[in-house]
Amino acid sequence: MRRPGERAWWPYAFIAPAFAVYLAFVFLPVLDTVRYSFTQWDGLTAPVFIGIDNYVRAVTDPVFLQSLGNNLALTFWFCLLPIAIGLVITSLIARSGLPGAWFFRTAAFLPYVLSLVVVGVAWGWIYSPVFGPLNQFLEAIGLSDLARPWLGDFDTALPAVGVIGTWVQYGFVTILMVAGVQKIDEQLYEAARLDGASSWQQFRNVTLPGLRNEITVALVFTLIASFRVFDLIFVLTKGGPANQTSVLSFIVYKNAFQYNALGYAAAMAVILTAIILVISVFVVRWREREGAAA
Repeated sequence: MRRPGERAWWPYAFIAPAFAVYLAFVFLPVLDTVRYSFTQWDGLTAPVFIGIDNYVRAVTDPVFLQSLGNNLALTFWFCLLPIAIGLVITSLIARSGLPGAWFFRTAAFLPYVLSLVVVGVAWGWIYSPVFGPLNQFLEAIGLSDLARPWLGDFDTALPAVGVIGTWVQYGFVTILMVAGVQKIDEQLYEAARLDGASSWQQFRNVTLPGLRNEITVALVFTLIASFRVFDLIFVLTKGGPANQTSVLSFIVYKNAFQYNALGYAAAMAVILTAIILVISVFVVRWREREGAAA
């Protein structure tokens, strides 16, 4: 018999196994990563404590700084551009009653659920300088001067990877926005039309404010994706040419599994995690302030 005011214990019994799994496979490995980031360790011999030397090395390493810059550049392709495209598509199909809109939503979301390894292989073929359909198309329409090794050119390698990121992410954003539009009260649109608002004014004054939460979620997820991108780089460019497409997650992999510098790789992984955490918190807090101001 439970005493008055005493909390029931049985809900904790249900979450205890999940918490134990989280503790063993997520929380403790994260703590180990932080611990090893203060050591010099090759994965075989005993780690040697060296303080913050790995962090100092990272923030003064030109390759690390270039990779961080590449990640920041990819936020345009993985985050800002997909959100813009998603909003445009949402404005066109969400409330227009367009026949076959379900097909467009499915087609848009399909790239997001594909394995990025498969996506990388497919786009690697598209970008192929000799047999790729992109260069063949340019030659067929008389623009052969624009044909180039897209993933091997210093000027186009990173944007070429970014285009793939846009293609993958915009479907997720579109589905999120379309779902958000469906919960906006139709009476708001009716009132706007009665006031003489154009389609653009309805979108700006009704749709966008109603999608604040969805835009926040899209920002967080796509920003995280832009900093966690690894599969595409590994399959397509291996960070080349000359580190033009190198990103933080890829140099963590290289230092850990090619150079056996696991302590240094752990420090870079901690920095990458901190960057993602700070950006995510900043976006959420910014959204909360905007919501409070509204």
